[in-house]
Amino acid sequence: MSQKGVKEAFVANLNGTTLLEISLGLPLAPSCLLARGLLLILYFLHRGEPLRSRSGHFLLDFAVLVVPPILSCTILAPFLPLVILSLWAFCAGLLLAVYRRRGGGVLRGPLKHALRHFGETSLAPEYIPSITVFRVYVNVLTSIAILAVDFPQYPRRYAKTESFGTGVMDFGVGSFVFGNAVVCPEVRQKPGAVPCTFYLAKQVLAVWPLLLLGLGRLMSLKVVGYQEHVSEYGLHWNFFFTLAAVRMAASLLLGVFSARRAWIVAMVLAVAYECLLAVTPLKSFILSGSDGQGSRAGFLSANREGLFSVIGYLAIYMASVQVGLYLRQKRTTVGEWMGVARTFLLAAFLLLAGLHVTQTHVERVSRRMANLAFCLWVEAHCLLLFSTFLAADLALVFAKLLVEGAPVPGSWELAEPSAATRKKRDEEPQARKAAPQGVCVIGAVNRNQLLYFLLANVLTGLANMLVDTLHSSTPSALLVLHLYMFANCLVMYVLQAKNIVLKWW
Repeated sequence: MSQKGVKEAFVANLNGTTLLEISLGLPLAPSCLLARGLLLILYFLHRGEPLRSRSGHFLLDFAVLVVPPILSCTILAPFLPLVILSLWAFCAGLLLAVYRRRGGGVLRGPLKHALRHFGETSLAPEYIPSITVFRVYVNVLTSIAILAVDFPQYPRRYAKTESFGTGVMDFGVGSFVFGNAVVCPEVRQKPGAVPCTFYLAKQVLAVWPLLLLGLGRLMSLKVVGYQEHVSEYGLHWNFFFTLAAVRMAASLLLGVFSARRAWIVAMVLAVAYECLLAVTPLKSFILSGSDGQGSRAGFLSANREGLFSVIGYLAIYMASVQVGLYLRQKRTTVGEWMGVARTFLLAAFLLLAGLHVTQTHVERVSRRMANLAFCLWVEAHCLLLFSTFLAADLALVFAKLLVEGAPVPGSWELAEPSAATRKKRDEEPQARKAAPQGVCVIGAVNRNQLLYFLLANVLTGLANMLVDTLHSSTPSALLVLHLYMFANCLVMYVLQAKNIVLKWW
């Protein structure tokens, strides 16, 4: 078998892992985010000023936000629950140190009083950091996985499943759709402010880069002879095309139906599609082709997984539009955002109950078809992951209230700083005010997300051509993965430091 065939076989015919293991891994990224924020606050407490070194900021972000996920999907994968518990213990220790060393913060006095005041704290309503962090971390974790999966150190159960099952990378694909939907134009603009054709026009402008990237990926794979997992999307289709098709179809649907009823549209789409899979030959066609032998003759048969799974991804997108609208409702206090987390946890529980019934009596999760069970699973776990990011954000707000004036890039800002904080900022020397603020890996990736994903795909291809990933030792695999992610993040970081946004559409 050729090297290309060996690599294709290495990522094919996999069955995924358990729902429990994927659920247990969700708090990893939010825990890293919380640890990084608390470290910055402790630095502020110790030095009396924020960390102003751009190189220091980058190295801290990379070490705390990126390195743990790399290790957790390779050498530490067998100990993932222990890793997360260790992170929680580390964060608890940092928070305790902040609480004990608090000085002129808002939350003075006994802990009971501080917690009551914390719930009444007003937050800046125009920025919801959990949305940004969710979208960025999905991008970062995906970029790690698309290269790590080619190394033997990456657990096979985490990779994309063949026909049925739940893999970590399967969830990553669905969470990409969720992250796009919660910030779509229909969510961000006020209802009735502009005609629905405006949103459709915006999506046309927004998806053409995805179409170009999809075409570029298709041609480069064919020219270079790079390995392909054909049953993932088909011979010619890829995720860029799926994302473009979903966004266009969603804008058309939202031009007909009110965005406030997006969840109903999502439910109808998912259930109707499942019925088609159950009562027509469609399921057999997607899994086995028109001849039952996996034939790929003709465009429809050659790309059947990619074309028909668009329906399931569209259902996820529409349900996530509803989530985005709910998040955009006016809220001003910490207590109200705690209520959001509780609502999401309840919704996730109901979706997981529906998933259990569906898998028991209808059909198992299938990323290949994007069936009803897949839609329920993705939406439930996205809500769980978002809730953990929200909890981490609120914990950082508590720490910032303990240490007034401590800046944490990418975290929630208070609605109105206290008079003492305003006076301190006014009295701050001009040179200190002009020092770099807010430059961080999260903000850097957020400003150029599509470019970041493109760069990750290009570097993944280069790494596979230059390195024999299948026979790499553990130290070699870890070195390649860390250098690869370091390069990805550093490019984005430099672009942000130079205030460059490579987006012209």
